[in-house]
Amino acid sequence: MQTSLRGIANKAARDKTYKFRNLYGLLTVEFLLWSWQFINRKAAYGVDQISALEYEQDLLGHVKSLVASVKGGYYKAKLVLRRYIPKLGGKKRPLGIPVVADKLLQLAVAKILEAIYEQDFLPCSFGYRPGTGAHKAIKGLSAILRTGRYRYVVEADIKGFFGNIDHTRLLNMLMQRIDDKPLLKLIRRWLQAGILDIDGQVRHPASGTPQGGVISPILANIYLHYALDKWFEETVRAHSKGAVYLCRYADDFVCAFEFESDAQRFYEVLPKRLGKMGLEVAPEKTNILAFDKNAKQRFDFLGFEFYWGKGRRGGRVLKRRTSRVKYRAALANFRAWCKENCHVAKKLLFRKLNRKLRGYWNYYGIRGNYKSMGDYFHHIINILYKGLNRRSQRRSYNWKGFAALLKDYILVKPRICHNF
Repeated sequence: MQTSLRGIANKAARDKTYKFRNLYGLLTVEFLLWSWQFINRKAAYGVDQISALEYEQDLLGHVKSLVASVKGGYYKAKLVLRRYIPKLGGKKRPLGIPVVADKLLQLAVAKILEAIYEQDFLPCSFGYRPGTGAHKAIKGLSAILRTGRYRYVVEADIKGFFGNIDHTRLLNMLMQRIDDKPLLKLIRRWLQAGILDIDGQVRHPASGTPQGGVISPILANIYLHYALDKWFEETVRAHSKGAVYLCRYADDFVCAFEFESDAQRFYEVLPKRLGKMGLEVAPEKTNILAFDKNAKQRFDFLGFEFYWGKGRRGGRVLKRRTSRVKYRAALANFRAWCKENCHVAKKLLFRKLNRKLRGYWNYYGIRGNYKSMGDYFHHIINILYKGLNRRSQRRSYNWKGFAALLKDYILVKPRICHNF
């Protein structure tokens, strides 16, 4: 299977105008069995209430049945289960959970699309791609800002991006590289699949692709590749007097400019460009700011706050620390976690807590952010102390007893994991 995908990737890299045919024929039993290794076995189940572990018990039988329905032309995408996860400020983010069979088929198609479009995607795109990620985006943005050449920044966010992707435009974009009607029809079915909401109502979306769908990330990147990335590289760069830089992670992006006139022009044109693609900027998250070494303004990107500060030798240096919004959200989430978990046995509690802390340090542990992580750790200790004292009507610990407990159950302390 890897050989087939490598052949597609090589062809896509050699000929940027080539349109691929008969990709639908790759959706065989062997290809889906190979794709199964990438399925998250612990993910939530969909409307049929069949988990990945249950599906795996008769994997070959299920895959044969699935492929037969696809090849026979009677495959139908099941309803997508809608769930909501809380966000800061009382808002909720909608997630769509397909059934396991649809996840597997979507994953197989996503692998095919990835083989093609990884040859087309530009270096400015960091989200949901193999071999890259948020830390590489932060590293790249930090490196160009440290040069001091880029003195103006436009930070931007697309309002409700995943829910506003235009289906027709997306399919037209796919047709620039794919001349395979059955495969495009399959993707259209997933885009138009009904959504079973928490109120029991079935909704049929006229636009968008559900966050949580296995194929949604690659489709989102394809959409923004044509809507934003290529436009920036081919049009914005060509019409700018000075140096320009784009750093995008999914629908969250930052643009840096050498000259204020270029930044101002981009800031004014961006809503019009996105409007042509059926998208809209989020006004509260879209700003233009001066960002030279003497500037006092700050901006947030991927959970970090970027700003210029005084270095150890007295000069101005680029600094990054945990975004205040993300910092408050993390503490609020930990308080909620404590209420749910402080009743469990201490051995299990501290094992789960250390797992959470490792994840936090692994993400936010970049050079220069130790103080912020230390403050977070201090608050975690206080919240944990109060949580353990609520386990019973009587107070369980004073600070001396709690300190002794932390000697027996050692917490993972803050550490720098990324030296950039």
